Amino acid sequence: MVIGIIGESCVGKSTLAEALSKALTGKVYSGKDYTRMAKGEAEARASFVSLLKAHEQSGDTILYVISEKEHLCFLPEKAFRVLVTADLETIQGRFAMRMNGNLPPPVAAMLEKKHGMFDDEQHDAHVESGKENTEAACERILQMIGIRT
Repeated sequence: MVIGIIGESCVGKSTLAEALSKALTGKVYSGKDYTRMAKGEAEARASFVSLLKAHEQSGDTILYVISEKEHLCFLPEKAFRVLVTADLETIQGRFAMRMNGNLPPPVAAMLEKKHGMFDDEQHDAHVESGKENTEAACERILQMIGIRT
């Protein structure tokens, strides 16, 4: 099984992926982690896409955390897609914490420009960070994929 966890920076994707990986004993890949699979990027991409396709119908789980639209095409057709969102103020506050409490205006503008970039993407589940705690979201997703907790 492949689960794509999709969303902007600082919405809680990695936290959700970690919680799900414990429940499913799945491996988590994030962003360009796949580049470690081969020396060249094209070969690494091909290897990663093959790995995801191989897990699409298997009992083993891979969770792929995606924060760039260009990586959506790696997900197999039958991947379970989770969209994670948060309001702009929450995202900017979390990003500022990563930057020692300071959010430079160009970074704030970049976050504002990217806000909502995944909202129209196909998804099977939606988690609103800050409105649903990670444990509840994890439980709901596990039920949706047929795993009782």
